[in-house]
Amino acid sequence: MPDPTDTPRVTPPPVTPPANAPITPPEIVKRNKALAVSPLKASSTLGATLAFLGMDRCLPMLHGSQGCTAFGKIFFIQHFREPMPMQTTALDQVSTIMGSDDAVVEGLATIASKHAPDLIGLPTTGLTETQGADIERAVAMFRAKHPEHDQIAVVPVSTPDYAGSLESGFNTALKAMIERLVPKASACGTRPGRRRRQVNVLPGAHLTVGDLEHIKDLLERFRLRPVLLPDLSDSLDGHLADTDYSALTIGGTRLEELEHLGDAVATLVIGSSLDGAADALAARTGVPDYRFPHLMGMDAMDAFITTLAEISAEPVPDRITRQRSQLQDAMLDAHFSLGQARFAVAADGDLLAALTQLLAAMGAETVAAVAPTNGPALKQVAAASVKIGDLEDLEQIARANGAEVLITNSHGVHTAERLGIPLLRAGFPQFDMLGGYQRQWIGYTGTRATLFELANILLGLHKGEIHAYRSSLKQWPEAERGATATA
Repeated sequence: MPDPTDTPRVTPPPVTPPANAPITPPEIVKRNKALAVSPLKASSTLGATLAFLGMDRCLPMLHGSQGCTAFGKIFFIQHFREPMPMQTTALDQVSTIMGSDDAVVEGLATIASKHAPDLIGLPTTGLTETQGADIERAVAMFRAKHPEHDQIAVVPVSTPDYAGSLESGFNTALKAMIERLVPKASACGTRPGRRRRQVNVLPGAHLTVGDLEHIKDLLERFRLRPVLLPDLSDSLDGHLADTDYSALTIGGTRLEELEHLGDAVATLVIGSSLDGAADALAARTGVPDYRFPHLMGMDAMDAFITTLAEISAEPVPDRITRQRSQLQDAMLDAHFSLGQARFAVAADGDLLAALTQLLAAMGAETVAAVAPTNGPALKQVAAASVKIGDLEDLEQIARANGAEVLITNSHGVHTAERLGIPLLRAGFPQFDMLGGYQRQWIGYTGTRATLFELANILLGLHKGEIHAYRSSLKQWPEAERGATATA
């Protein structure tokens, strides 16, 4: 690894690579019913918790009732198949009505004295937001009452269940961590490019552990040192720890890394949902950033690899060039099945845009697109319209438009059964299968694997098969004439 104290080089200006977006943005159809039937979205509280779980020696404490935390914890355990370090302020009916500040102070003090974490994440839930809790005031009370725990970072974040979704909560928590834990360049003396091989990476909530590992591998092939914020690939990759049990996260981004984000040569932002966090980091550090809506498909990856080559001043490794060639061949092989195929897709905005653009590049059509909430990424969805709704809306639109394949999370199993079409699981949560958290979707290799799986699904529907050709002019033996006529 190159010495991080190497002399700085001139960094390129901020660049936003062109996105592989449709020419005409889709029509956004707002929800038109008072409740969700077969809900699609995961709450913003879970998104914020997921961001905290990517930090080393962190313990998220959800501000709400025990049920609020237990419900989300079940989804995390089922998806990652790992014990989840999560705590709760465990509000009862009295504290919910009379005020919950004391519960926050007591909870923070207990965690700090018992576990001594480096960071405590404090996302709110719908219960406390409805009650009107002032989470910032409660943290200030804790600081005043327990100065002996001043060395422990506490990041409160407002993430009610009834507003936003997984990716918006993830962005909110990431932005809060940046604003509280990343020092301003003017105050700490950081300088963009001082660590000329360090590259900051802000990964979106739609990226899996396998995706993050692939991103780090790509940067290291260009002799760059990636610093991911947060880094789920180090904390939730399914590794066995040396200790039997830990109340804190094991692995992830260390807090001391945040002190030097301003010395990086560049920041890579993956996902349109992270614009708020990216703006905050750029304002505090002055490090130029490069923003990518997603990294799925040929065009998106070409822009990403070109950017890495520019930042590193290194040639593209032969291995990556070969992977691109393999994807080209896979696109040729798969287009017989995927061309004019009809898909129904439901996911958060970043993932929805990535999947629909990949399908459009293969000549397929997204006849039903549903997102749980509105967001900037929906303008890039390759579909005629996007419905803000739930899985009931997806089922109705997919049935009306004759969808052949469904793509969504594990909540869509029964929807696919009622429609009588196959399901490809994508997004969070995936609780009825093993390994969904580590599957790689992005990059040349991840895109190639996804195309093969989609093509095989359609081959199972007997679409895209190349049948044997029998010429009517050939002189067939007497025994084969009947079979030839039948064929």
